[in-house]
Amino acid sequence: MSNCCSKECSVTSNAVDVENNDTELKGTQTLFRIENMDCPTEEGLIRNSLQKIEGVTALDFNLMQRKLTVTHALTSTAPLVAALSSIGMQAQELSARRTTLLISKMDCPTEEGLIRKKLHGMASIEDLQFNLMQRTLTFTHAPEALAPVLVALQEIGLGAETQESTQDGAKSQPTSNASWLPLALSGITALSAEVVHWYNGGNNWMVITLALGAILLGGLDTYKKGWIAVRHGNLNMNALMTIAVTGALAIGQWPEAAMVMFLFALAELIEQKSLDRARNAIRGLMDMTPETATVRQADGSWADIEAKTIALGAIIRVRPGERIALDGKLINGQSTINQAPITGESVPVEKSIGDTVFAGTINDAGSFEFEVTARSESTTLARIIHAVEEAQGSRAPTQRFVDQFAKIYTPAVFVVAVLVALVPPLAFGQPWYDWIYKALVLLVVACPCALVISTPVTIVSGLAAAARKGILIKGGVYLEQGRKLSWLALDKTGTLTLGKPSVTDYLPSAVSQSNTLEIATSLAGRSDHPVSRAISVYGDAHITARNEVDNFRALLGRGVEGHIHGQLYWLGNHRLATEREQITPELAGQLEALERQGRTAVMLGSAEHVLAIFGVADTLRETSRQAIAELHELNVKTVMLTGDNVHTAQAIATEVGIDDARGNQLPEDKLQVIEALAAQGATIGMVGDGINDAPALAKAHIGFAMGAAGTDTAIETADVALMDDDLRKVPAFVRLSRSTAAILTQNIVLALGIKAVFLVLTFTGQATMWMAVFADMGASLLVVFNGLRLLRK
Repeated sequence: MSNCCSKECSVTSNAVDVENNDTELKGTQTLFRIENMDCPTEEGLIRNSLQKIEGVTALDFNLMQRKLTVTHALTSTAPLVAALSSIGMQAQELSARRTTLLISKMDCPTEEGLIRKKLHGMASIEDLQFNLMQRTLTFTHAPEALAPVLVALQEIGLGAETQESTQDGAKSQPTSNASWLPLALSGITALSAEVVHWYNGGNNWMVITLALGAILLGGLDTYKKGWIAVRHGNLNMNALMTIAVTGALAIGQWPEAAMVMFLFALAELIEQKSLDRARNAIRGLMDMTPETATVRQADGSWADIEAKTIALGAIIRVRPGERIALDGKLINGQSTINQAPITGESVPVEKSIGDTVFAGTINDAGSFEFEVTARSESTTLARIIHAVEEAQGSRAPTQRFVDQFAKIYTPAVFVVAVLVALVPPLAFGQPWYDWIYKALVLLVVACPCALVISTPVTIVSGLAAAARKGILIKGGVYLEQGRKLSWLALDKTGTLTLGKPSVTDYLPSAVSQSNTLEIATSLAGRSDHPVSRAISVYGDAHITARNEVDNFRALLGRGVEGHIHGQLYWLGNHRLATEREQITPELAGQLEALERQGRTAVMLGSAEHVLAIFGVADTLRETSRQAIAELHELNVKTVMLTGDNVHTAQAIATEVGIDDARGNQLPEDKLQVIEALAAQGATIGMVGDGINDAPALAKAHIGFAMGAAGTDTAIETADVALMDDDLRKVPAFVRLSRSTAAILTQNIVLALGIKAVFLVLTFTGQATMWMAVFADMGASLLVVFNGLRLLRK
């Protein structure tokens, strides 16, 4: 699979109740270090054991660090420890805790900055990670430090609406609930103040009353937030707007102050509604899962049961046209299923006994029964949504740059505004009114909202658009990096080919034994490699029984060996036969003839001789040629890295159109190729579907996992997981990455361009406060809508 756990797993969090606390604690997480968890084998064993425990909602594995984070609703971790111990896992619960809070009023970088300033320097608090699109804050802390954090958030007015965690494994998200009525009244009142002011030619009690009414109706919340920010020394958007409007009132600009506050509140509300669309773009997938399913009862009858209560192993019946409620394995009947919500495939897929079905997909025709293999919170669809939501919290490179720029930009403009208000009147005798007004305009221009919000909404839209098409991207950094992809390395078996090879030739040698095929089948049956499976299937069709294999051993990148009837036998590739010095001139001629036909040659040998040769051929995927052609159109070069011999590799590469082919590649050889290309300054991607590809996938800038649907490890550890086996999703990912980069550039240029224009207009005396706020918040809406365009791709 892809690079195992390329980022650190979450750490622990135990719920702490605080009276009258409005900030919701999003689940309990416990971190374990498991000394003997080294590979996906142990991961699968642990997953099967812990998923059976009632209350366990999510498992996050970090194989590289041997860490496991369990999200649960248990009052004690004792059941977890007991379950791990029962399967021989040496688990140690770590004392560090990690908590995720849902803060429904945290809509933009304004609130993030206020929280950072408040929590900065608090004892035992570290690693603050904000996800504005999901309105969450995740941080590491000592057990006793959680309560002070909750109190601190209450002090700055950022309480959350109570929002319970869903039982389906995904987070429910609050949407903006601000009312349009007070805002509409604020607009009418502000406009009335302008009309009365114009009609009377100045201010009077009616103008002042209407202006104050408009500000109270539309801007009271802004004033509250602004006052909190000023008290805590944070120059956020609400603080700047509060100062600007108050200053306008102080110099007698009552109608303009009212109009500025109304326009600001209007733009804020529209922006919140727009961001809700981006926040919930991926959430629509979960709505496709039915709440109930038809389950077979103990007496053989059928009953509609709530999906979240259905246990593993239950039998569910699905009728034509119904949506599938849970993941499972088909045990009776057959059908065609629309898997677009999971894999993005436009064509329904044939399903028969033994095939996997996924929650959220649609049964087109036929009735069937399946056995549940994952609870509602652990389905492939739930894991996809969880992965995308986690990816939304990671800072993409452009976003990190913009955040740093905004930290400098806002205070700098504020200082300039103060200087504009004071220096000309004091140093040059200029009118106080004119320069104070210009300073107030500058304060409005100083708001960085359009600039800072432009990146997360674009990244989230790109991640959601990709997920809808069956491309699961594990972070904004990979979405941005994809546009730079210059080389793509590909495994052969299971990536370019179907991964279901079959035996085309069986050539016993002159020293072959009567039981040669039995020996080969027995060895092949102990391996799960696709080529071994092909030999095993071929042999089972021609023999009556297999032999017992003792001391069986896998030889990484070469083959397998074991003892049968006390004799050592091996089954492997050209490299293994060469290492054992069993290649004769006659044998070399046979091998070359097979390999030039694009077949993989596998030999069975004893300690002294090669006993037989198997020619194995795999079928190319129909989409491979088109995918390679599309990559070349995008100026992405391709190289195939395979353990097959050089001749077979070259034959397949020529047929598909790959630029370069490397045969006889062990895992360490693939890694060296990736390192060599990276040393040339190229951005490298690696596509694979097996654990043997893990070192190269980890070293590549972007690791792509093929056919990740239903595969826990691939979904949770890949940089980019292609949910089906369609290689054309790689060029689709590159195109999406380039579109995302283009929109990010457009948004940054737009936001900064409008700021620059108004800075000039301010100093030339042509900008007014209401024009500045209209342009500033208009820019925010423009960048949001521009970012949302990715959802249509």
